[in-house]
Amino acid sequence: MIALLIAAVLAAAAPPPAPKCTTSSPHDPTALKYICDSERGWAESVASGDPTTVKRILADDFIGVDPDGKHYRKAEMVADTAKGPQYFASNKINDIIVRFYGNMAIAQGSETWTRKNGEKGRWVWTDTWLKRNGAWQIVAAEDLKAPANQPSPTSRP
Repeated sequence: MIALLIAAVLAAAAPPPAPKCTTSSPHDPTALKYICDSERGWAESVASGDPTTVKRILADDFIGVDPDGKHYRKAEMVADTAKGPQYFASNKINDIIVRFYGNMAIAQGSETWTRKNGEKGRWVWTDTWLKRNGAWQIVAAEDLKAPANQPSPTSRP
């Protein structure tokens, strides 16, 4: 009985599992880890308001498309990051698939968010990464609001 109680307490105290980050293409493990960690940092910045990761990973010539179909650039994303905590309590990566093509990588994933008003939702996205001058950065992104009950991209073949 005590062993079951201890196991339950340890399970409750354990950190949530890391988001699933996979690839099916030949790759440098360091690059995969960097991209996945960076994607997680960008997602978490929505609730933290810390633009550090956003400044580092978005290329100066970056252009994104938000869920409403509007284009945005790096400077707008950096500025909007600071405003995120007004609206978002949390935003966490669910999973990421990265495919490498030489000095380019396509990262696709999903994340689950909770607004301060209790509303919950999910985004799915595609980010295009380019390695130039020795650094991986995102040059393009597209985000979509998706139903929360859809299967994740890593659960498909």
